[in-house]
This record gives sequence, C-alpha cells and structure tokens, in this order.
Amino acid sequence: MFECPDKRCKMCSRLLKFRANNEVKFPSYYNAPVPSFGDLNAEILVVGMAPGLNGANQTGRPFTNDYAGDVLYPTLLKAGLAKGTYLKKKNDGFELINVRVTNAVRCVPPQNKVEGVEIKNCGTYLQKELVAMPNLRLLLVLGGVAHGAVLSVLGYKKADFKFAHEAVHHLRNHNLIMVDSYHTSRYNVNTGRLTFEMFESVVAKVKELLARV
Repeated sequence: MFECPDKRCKMCSRLLKFRANNEVKFPSYYNAPVPSFGDLNAEILVVGMAPGLNGANQTGRPFTNDYAGDVLYPTLLKAGLAKGTYLKKKNDGFELINVRVTNAVRCVPPQNKVEGVEIKNCGTYLQKELVAMPNLRLLLVLGGVAHGAVLSVLGYKKADFKFAHEAVHHLRNHNLIMVDSYHTSRYNVNTGRLTFEMFESVVAKVKELLARV
C-alpha cells in the first residue's frame, strides 16, 4: 500500500527549515508534506510542482485554496471528472472521478521554487505512487518540473520527451500516456501563457486519449 511521506519528513533540509518557520508564522496551517487527493484506482494522475504556501500548505489538499486549483478543479468538474462544489477547503465534499492529483514535491518550497535534490528526494514517493495505481493509464503533468520528475522516476531520458503545451508522449515501457500542460498558476494565466480555454482543451484531449486505450 502506498503511503505519503511522514508528516515530519526530514529529507530536505531547506524545506524542513521553511516548514519550521511557517509553523511559527502560520500555526493553523497544515504545514507538512501534502498527501495526494483522489482514488489510487483512478486511471488519470495529475502531477503538479509543489504545494502553494497559502494553498495546499494551508489546507492539506493539493491545489486547494490556491489559484492553480481555481483553474484545475472547475475544469475537471466541467469535464465530468469531478463532482460536488469546490469550496477551496479540504472538507468541502468535492470529489474527483477517475482522477488523482499529486505534486512532484510534497512540501511547500520557499518562493515557490523547488531544487533538484528536493525533486529527487520526493521522487521516491512519486515512484511508489505510480506503482500503487493499478489502473493508471494517463498522466497529465502541469509544467516542466512535473514533466521532468515523472520521466526521471520512470527511467526515461528527458531529452527524448520535450516539454510542450498539449504535447502527447507515449511511455511505451510502462504502457502510459503523458500529456503536457503549462501549469495552472496565476502567473501563467495572468500573462496569457495559459488560458482557461487552453486548459479545457488539454483536459478534453486527456479524456479523448483515455477513451482510446
């Protein structure tokens, strides 16, 4: 059975120090490695970069109370991949349908920037999670960090799978399909790099590809 990192995980010294500071500054926050959201039996796994300071790090659920979640979850709901009402809190009753959501790095990083050693350390958990999903068919990766993290833990060369928005990669050794998307971050949306329509198109492609496999 897959298990999320222990709440007191100490593998990454920089993240541990940041967590300790946040425990003092934000004592009501979750302030721990954020567990994945959704059923391990899902066929789709969405992989982001890391929890947001006032988003998942506060609520204890990926993308929740974060701008990125304001794009991700309503889009999944519109596509029939979720049900309920997304109220930006862990106990809002919002449910994913055939989808699981996680992050390449499970702890919130300073300035929303992760380092290579942190991606590698947390890759241990990502790898175990992939193995623990018996029905997994498709990965939707949000951003270059998630793209690289998935390829690394599965043993592929990053140079063979260039990141590009809405690119489709066939990971034949694992019978998986990986679809790239720009991250649903506020920055990407505000700069026009990613629009809601663009992300809806990616999710539609995910559903289309899943129907074929």
